[in-house]
Amino acid sequence: MPAADVQTLSGAPSFKLAKPFNDKLGPRVGYFSFPGRQPIETPHYIAISSRGAVPHLSQDTMRESTSIKGLYAGLEDSLQHDALLVLGPRRLPPVDTPAPNSYTSLSILTSVGFRTLEISDYIEAAQKLRPDIIIGSADIMYGERRAAAGLKRMEKMGERSLAWMKGLTSALEATNMRDDGFTSLWAPILPIEAEMQREYLEYLTEDDVKGGLGGMVLYDRSSLTSIPVELADLPRLALTDPTNPHEILQDICLGADIFAIPFVTSASDAGVALSFTFPATEAEPPKKQSLGVDMWSPQHATDPNALQAGSKEMLGWVLLQIHNHAVIDAFFGGVRASIASGTFGEDVQIFDKVYAAELPIGTGTGPRVRGYHFHRSGLTTKKNNPSTYRKLPDAEHLLDDSAEKLAEDGSLLSPEADAKDLEAIGFTQATE
Repeated sequence: MPAADVQTLSGAPSFKLAKPFNDKLGPRVGYFSFPGRQPIETPHYIAISSRGAVPHLSQDTMRESTSIKGLYAGLEDSLQHDALLVLGPRRLPPVDTPAPNSYTSLSILTSVGFRTLEISDYIEAAQKLRPDIIIGSADIMYGERRAAAGLKRMEKMGERSLAWMKGLTSALEATNMRDDGFTSLWAPILPIEAEMQREYLEYLTEDDVKGGLGGMVLYDRSSLTSIPVELADLPRLALTDPTNPHEILQDICLGADIFAIPFVTSASDAGVALSFTFPATEAEPPKKQSLGVDMWSPQHATDPNALQAGSKEMLGWVLLQIHNHAVIDAFFGGVRASIASGTFGEDVQIFDKVYAAELPIGTGTGPRVRGYHFHRSGLTTKKNNPSTYRKLPDAEHLLDDSAEKLAEDGSLLSPEADAKDLEAIGFTQATE
């Protein structure tokens, strides 16, 4: 395959598998190229941006100090265009909204609160912004709502998603966005059984629609089994919100190609430096290794040694974010080499034996809460850090005592009360 650092300057977007892929399930190595962008060898990942940038990284820092080749941006956030740009209607992970979707709009959370995004506005934004990849809008539920969805609600998911996809494909054709080779439409697979979205999937396999699709988008691991055979060769973007590398490996085993990984920034926010590698090396005697290192531990305050050979000193959130993305880069590089060598299944088993099931929990306070910290449960996130200014230890009861004394003598509350009157009841003390 071509070198990964060579840009594709012309031609249409393409995805090529290293070996013929006869089954739609199973690990696979591929090569995704897009005009004017660095090619991406898959399996790989794209970084998640928030309000115009990857958290903790300025745009020049991202370019100069990381190997990030693609970004996911939600329309409800703001955008940047320094790497392959994937545009979806919601941020990642999306915040659950109090209002449901309708047949013409999505319920979203913007920087000024909960709003509705008309599907026509999403289409218009795509036409103006011209992202590299646009994800078709889908009627997706999150969290507890998805688990509690009934039969009628699932039917609506298929109906709405079909209507929205038809509108988007028509709009792209009308503006020649797909013909110019610089906007690729990727179709979502709904996180419901294939039969419940049969009409929608059949639409995607129609000749005039299938030829205009650049890839598939998955919101649940089980959706990989719903991909029609006719679309099995397209690249697959997994927006499955993995919480650890074990879950990423499970998705790769089922054929996912590209990932958006929220736990990278979550680990950086928690002060956790990721420390896993793939393939893993079994220790003797066998002992579960942590997936990361809590940088808040007191031992790191005076320890000058590097976490890993060649790694930089952790001087703050910026370098920690750079480090964690570098670990993910190396992880996917190991995954691709393992699949190519035919040892991926065995290497996954060893990884499961060597590393703990979950990432460690940071013991520090973390950075100041920002918009991307709001989770699916809604705007319930507490402040990470204590208030800078607090009452003095004895201030509260002194204020209470003074208030009682003032209440006993209402005349002190009148304009005629002076400093001596206040000093007489102990409210204040005059100094020379």
